[in-house]
Amino acid sequence: MKVVDFLSPDAIIPALTGSTKTQVLAEMSAFLAARQEGGGKVAMDPLALQKVLEERELLASTAIGDGIAIPHGKLDTVERLVGALGRSVPGLAFDSIDGKPTHLVFMLVAPSNSAGIHLKALARLSRLFRDANFRQRLLDADNAAAIYQTIVEEDNKY
Repeated sequence: MKVVDFLSPDAIIPALTGSTKTQVLAEMSAFLAARQEGGGKVAMDPLALQKVLEERELLASTAIGDGIAIPHGKLDTVERLVGALGRSVPGLAFDSIDGKPTHLVFMLVAPSNSAGIHLKALARLSRLFRDANFRQRLLDADNAAAIYQTIVEEDNKY
């Protein structure tokens, strides 16, 4: 599985405006839902998505450290796995396990009946984000297109 299988070039926010977990989940939910309207890919209500993500965060923070968070959830209205990537160069409060600011937020939304693909995507993202050089290249990228290209290049290594 490749990241580009569930992340499209138009699903990247190069400069998140939110500075807290709640604000960023709302921002990214609205962003992803707006990009999916009329595209025939998935159907999602931004408020329903935000609620699912916030409920998941109550179990344990999805901020895994090293400036990375991977909020994820499932919706009945989603037909396939879809993701969005948000970047905050200055960092934001996301209740990270290492107590440090979060800079890269990769949101995943899967169909309710898709445990396998959901877990494979989480494993793939965790593997890629372990690389400090890759994380820095994402932070240094000039715009959404450059961020996406960096992901494509890293995706092709494995």
